[in-house]
Amino acid sequence: MSHKPTVRALAIGDYDRWMALWQAAGLHSVRPLGRDGREAFSRQLKGGTHTMIGLEVDGRLVGVVLATHDGRKGWINRLAVLPAHRRSGYAVRLVAEAESVLRAEGISVIAALIEPQNEASLELFRKLGYEDASGLHYVRKKDSPED
Repeated sequence: MSHKPTVRALAIGDYDRWMALWQAAGLHSVRPLGRDGREAFSRQLKGGTHTMIGLEVDGRLVGVVLATHDGRKGWINRLAVLPAHRRSGYAVRLVAEAESVLRAEGISVIAALIEPQNEASLELFRKLGYEDASGLHYVRKKDSPED
């Protein structure tokens, strides 16, 4: 086996694989009955503003990231690497690929929201040159608790 990681855009046919990865990675903000449901993702991926990127080792999905944009700003969402594969540079590679996808769409401002307790992600993004936009408040309005 080569153990060489490969990165590719995922399709809706990969949905069960990335959902299983998110669960195994401990990503607790996933909304499978709302915005992270199969039908929602199918619609999002067809819209051209969402790209799910996967990193595979020997055919096994070990990391994913969702790159999205609104035409003005890009977002890096749902970055996750399986615990056994962390500290291998895979998250850095996934972020770089997400940035590349977004820049190819003409996006020059890229952001990520990181939950307060997720120090590892905060450290990763800081090392990659992201600045902490302290003082900003994230507000939201949801039509349902699953959105």
